[in-house]
Amino acid sequence: MGSSPGTGRSQRAHFLCAALPCLALTALQSGPVAAQSLTPDLFNPNRGGFATPETLPTRRTAGVPQAPSDALPALPDPNADPRKRQQAPATSRVGQVPTYGLPAANGASGSGYDSLNRKRQQPKLYPGQPKPKRPVGPGSPVPPTTPDRTLGPPRIAPPPSETAHKVPVPPAMAGNVPGQPLRRRLKADDDAFGAVGDYAGSFLIKGGLELSAGYDTNPARLNKPVGSPVYVVAPDLLVVSDWERHALVADLRGSFSGYTNNMPATIDGFPSPSPVEINRPDFIGHVDGRVDVDRDLKLTSQLRLRLATDNPGSPNVQAGLQKYPVYATFGTTVGFDQTFNRFQVAAGATVDRTAYTDSKLTDGSTSSNNDRDFNQYGGVGRFSYELKPGLKPFVEIQGDTRVHDQPADRSGYFRDSNGGYGKVGTSFEFSRILTGEVSVGYSARNYVDPRLSQLSGFLTSGSLIWNASGLTTVKFVTDTQIAETTVAGSSGVLVHTYAAEVDHDFRRWLTAVGKFTYGTYDYQGQNRNDKTYSLEGNLIYKLNRNVWIKGTLRHDILDSNQAGSSSQGTVVMLGVRLQN
Repeated sequence: MGSSPGTGRSQRAHFLCAALPCLALTALQSGPVAAQSLTPDLFNPNRGGFATPETLPTRRTAGVPQAPSDALPALPDPNADPRKRQQAPATSRVGQVPTYGLPAANGASGSGYDSLNRKRQQPKLYPGQPKPKRPVGPGSPVPPTTPDRTLGPPRIAPPPSETAHKVPVPPAMAGNVPGQPLRRRLKADDDAFGAVGDYAGSFLIKGGLELSAGYDTNPARLNKPVGSPVYVVAPDLLVVSDWERHALVADLRGSFSGYTNNMPATIDGFPSPSPVEINRPDFIGHVDGRVDVDRDLKLTSQLRLRLATDNPGSPNVQAGLQKYPVYATFGTTVGFDQTFNRFQVAAGATVDRTAYTDSKLTDGSTSSNNDRDFNQYGGVGRFSYELKPGLKPFVEIQGDTRVHDQPADRSGYFRDSNGGYGKVGTSFEFSRILTGEVSVGYSARNYVDPRLSQLSGFLTSGSLIWNASGLTTVKFVTDTQIAETTVAGSSGVLVHTYAAEVDHDFRRWLTAVGKFTYGTYDYQGQNRNDKTYSLEGNLIYKLNRNVWIKGTLRHDILDSNQAGSSSQGTVVMLGVRLQN
């Protein structure tokens, strides 16, 4: 559709009105014609945006060379070492285009997410410095935090000794020197004043010597006490192998009790039941060896020796003796120990020899004790099963035969015999608080002589250690033995012994030991029963690892159903122990 003639004339009139003023201005201009410089302000749509550079000298124009100081400063490299960056000279920001925000991944190259996927810089570590742990990633459990307040008992403040001022420790000893390798943590010393021993090759040797002196109100255990000063010399030696396989242990302990006073040779006109010289040696030692054939099979062996005399007050002591006869019991055991998963079998053959020295009488003559010498041959087997760690029930069976050098003893009795025992029990270990072994059983012995009745009875055996606390330890030991006797008409002696001991450390260097022992001696066939009681207290002061001072107070009671055989005695001792 075309426009009307009226409308066209009207548009041409408007165009002429706009063009005439422009031609008039052009005609009136007398200066030369010049092109405007291109500046960013030419694109500014605001009023007054068209301005020449001369009117705004602070604005830069394109095409005009700028001085180096007027150039825009370069942004710092985020990967550069901040210690090597040079401080840029201060420049004026007048006329510069402002920049807002930070470049992409600025400051994220060392940790966090880097959108530019640049290689992270690894931290530089000193020699020997432990590597830092990697941060916990997503999905890992949140480590538990301890709340400031709990529903339990209030927190106990550390003792003043932990927060008090202490002598500074050198950094090398404290392990604070940068680059120092970590020091190996030493094993906790259970006995800070115990013997440390010396190494001889692959053997650890610990030795000690205890010297003590005191007074015994009744050393011979007579019905009418006769006292005497006493001294005791007690050496001991422990040798332990330090091998990866196999083992060898030697434990030797002995003592000698000497008395300065002699006992009377006669009492009320009769020969004394006690020797005139009552010095007594005592030694017990054993050497144990083990050969590890493989993981489950081990060969075991033992050599043992016991050197002693009859106990004071025993009816086995002859009347009219000048001194105690000494006997020695020595023997060996050879066996094996086989493990089948949780089931364990241990068995061994035993050979022992008991021999007495001749008795020296007060009139200068000697009396033979060959009728008391005998050999014992036997065997023992033990079967155990580990129900769970720390609990292992077992069954043990033993049998032996005794053959005397002389068929008949001094009273005309034939004492060759056969016997043994059977017992059941368990060994256990409960968190190192209660450890040990207990068992009960029955023992019997039959003699060749029909005049001697069977010697039999229940037996108990056990050893318990209860760590009541870090300062207190309780021990309990019980044992049963069948001993030979020279009492006419008696088959033998059934001996039961029970002992309880409590050790308490007042300080690491001050220890108190209390011990109570109860024993019964049943002379079967003669209706004689002896009971013994012993109450002992020791106080040990440890100067250092090598020197201890020990005080002992002990009271012994022998209660017999035979008239004139009961006795009492008190012993007071003070000594020193030297060890290494």
